[in-house]
Amino acid sequence: MYKILKRIMDIVGALVGLVLFLPVFIIVSIWIKAVSPSGPVFADIPDRVGKDKKPFKFMKFRSMFPNAHEYLVKNQELYKKYVENNYKLNAEEDPRIIKGGIFLRKYSIDELPQFINVLKGEMSIVGPRAYYFFEIEDQAQKFPGTAELVDKAVSVKPGITGPWQVTGRSTIGFVERVKLDAKYAENRSILYDILIVLKTPYVVLTKKGAV
Repeated sequence: MYKILKRIMDIVGALVGLVLFLPVFIIVSIWIKAVSPSGPVFADIPDRVGKDKKPFKFMKFRSMFPNAHEYLVKNQELYKKYVENNYKLNAEEDPRIIKGGIFLRKYSIDELPQFINVLKGEMSIVGPRAYYFFEIEDQAQKFPGTAELVDKAVSVKPGITGPWQVTGRSTIGFVERVKLDAKYAENRSILYDILIVLKTPYVVLTKKGAV
């Protein structure tokens, strides 16, 4: 019953989201092509880890210049900082960000195309944050004890929002994040999902994690 209700909630939520934010899709797409015409509207990033480690194309509006990930990997100093900061860079100090990209990322506007992933069945409205394959491989070597937690976390579909997104977000390290995701996978329920959805707007607008 949970799976059926979850899928219904995903389809309805994704359709509502796409209709509601259609004007934003149009404006952001035009903006991206205006300030960075040589690249696509959607981000050209490596595949993410889906349910049961199935790879999928993660949909995001492009907030960086084309081939940004390749640039990151080739820049050893920048990549080291990226890894040490739990596979994140502060937008203010990331040289790959295009004009207006900080605003898109700050308010998670770049994440809106993930409603398409939800309709395709690759993601859910609520679930663990989608990992990169290289991320979980690198961290498995750094923190051997996390392998079982990662397997538990990716036993469910990743989500647009989830426990990591509403509980500290960028202030949470990889180990804590995997623990949160594994706990969600073990205790998921429709009521838990609704609670996370209700917390999400406040966290996005205030940039504060909710415990």
